[in-house]
Amino acid sequence: MRDFQTPGRSAVFATNGICATSHPLAAQTAVEILKRGGNAMDAAISGAVLLGICEPQMTGIGGDCFVLFSPSGSDDIQALNGSGRAPALADADRLRDQGLTAIQQASPDAVTIPGAIDAFCHLAETHGTIGLDAVLQPAIHYAETGVPVAPRVAFDWANDGSVLNPRAREIFLPGGQAPTPGQMFRAPGQAEVLRRVAKQGRDAFYTGEIAEDMVSTLTGLGGVHSLDDFAATRCDSVTPISGQYKDVELVEHPPNGHGATAILMLNILSHFEIAGMDPFGAQRAHIEAEAAKLAYDTRNRFIADADHTHRLDHMLAPETAERLAALISPDRAMAAAAPLTEAVHKDTIYITVVDKDRMAVSLIYSIFHGFGSGIASDKFGILLQNRGQGFTLEKGHPNELGGGKRPMHTIIPGMLRENGRVSMPFGVMGGAYQPNGHARVLSNLRDFGMEPQAALDAPRSFSDCGDMKVERGYSDAVRQELADMGHNVSIPETAIGGAQAIRIGQDGVLEGASDPRKDGCALGY
Repeated sequence: MRDFQTPGRSAVFATNGICATSHPLAAQTAVEILKRGGNAMDAAISGAVLLGICEPQMTGIGGDCFVLFSPSGSDDIQALNGSGRAPALADADRLRDQGLTAIQQASPDAVTIPGAIDAFCHLAETHGTIGLDAVLQPAIHYAETGVPVAPRVAFDWANDGSVLNPRAREIFLPGGQAPTPGQMFRAPGQAEVLRRVAKQGRDAFYTGEIAEDMVSTLTGLGGVHSLDDFAATRCDSVTPISGQYKDVELVEHPPNGHGATAILMLNILSHFEIAGMDPFGAQRAHIEAEAAKLAYDTRNRFIADADHTHRLDHMLAPETAERLAALISPDRAMAAAAPLTEAVHKDTIYITVVDKDRMAVSLIYSIFHGFGSGIASDKFGILLQNRGQGFTLEKGHPNELGGGKRPMHTIIPGMLRENGRVSMPFGVMGGAYQPNGHARVLSNLRDFGMEPQAALDAPRSFSDCGDMKVERGYSDAVRQELADMGHNVSIPETAIGGAQAIRIGQDGVLEGASDPRKDGCALGY
């Protein structure tokens, strides 16, 4: 139990249904959908689409999604890949011939075809109960009338707005400035897009005037996108992957998502007595950082479009984790993982909803970097993602940019299953941090016996590209210990990630937890 004399938040308990997400309006909308007879899928989609208006720097209809869900009365977990593909004419040689070694964020080459709308339409039709029109009405209303900008959203908005192109600046920087907390934001162009999708379904987005708007905008900037690319966009039902950590099964999305990275990281951590360490001490942060370096190096070698990921079994094999764990020094940071692992490998929004029938939905939806590519379509103002930056330009790499391929994706929904029973849909936002975040949350729960809210509240650290980011929740003494071990320690300007979770109790009680690093909350009834 938390100390009620110190700042913090209580978990939310309910029995009929709960939503946990990063903005209160979206959580409230999801609960209202449940009360009107919608199920968890209806509620999750409705809340997610609204988050594109409440948090446009994070997500929107120009982005992608991934979904894990368990149908009512079942502990089976299904997965849907709603990520888009590179245009058919995408060609890494063309970019290499321009002297590029990486795809640039504000380039049309970074824009893959948005897949989320197709996925939402499919899921509403196949697993929802109240119909797409009813599901989209809240987002249409708020896009038209506006929402007050929340504090964390305003913080991110000011930091990320520099990438916006002239059309996007008209929409997202009214008067040339990022909005301040409490200022109203409206997106009438997106309201019109959603009205058409509500009436006509996915074809309204992927064919006709809306698709033409996106294609003409991109080709006008030098993109190779076509109307055929948009018309051909389809989500895919896929088989989840999973791994065991102590008595809990972590279920993840398969490639092109990088959920396998979280499983590998936990497999590595299982070779250390994490439970015997101080949960907020230097030793745990160090071992976790080293495990992350090794797991992320593995990801960079293997994760790609599902049709091009050929060594997933090797990545998840127990002996791979054992050999990687042996590379970790208990008191010294490795400079770089790649040279050490060569021998082993030679052969960012989230919403979760659980309803009264215990359908559980874990949904993550993003445009990648803050404001995505920064490119807004000329007519409707659809902000387009920069997921193409997930490709590499390294010739022959499984994740090399290519026509019709999906890039390696950083967004991953998660679910826990205990003794065969779905016990917790959860997710951790934060770009590359997400697999590390999944491992940290599960370790908090199992190694240290934390309740879900405490597991999300707890301070975080993350070794990212040579920078050991250590939140202010850690002591200066811990930071010094980590520096003495050889870590390049910094205090991040932005809190590391954000998370949401719902624990499904065996007694039928639902427990919602929501990360204080975001503006959101858990709500139930």
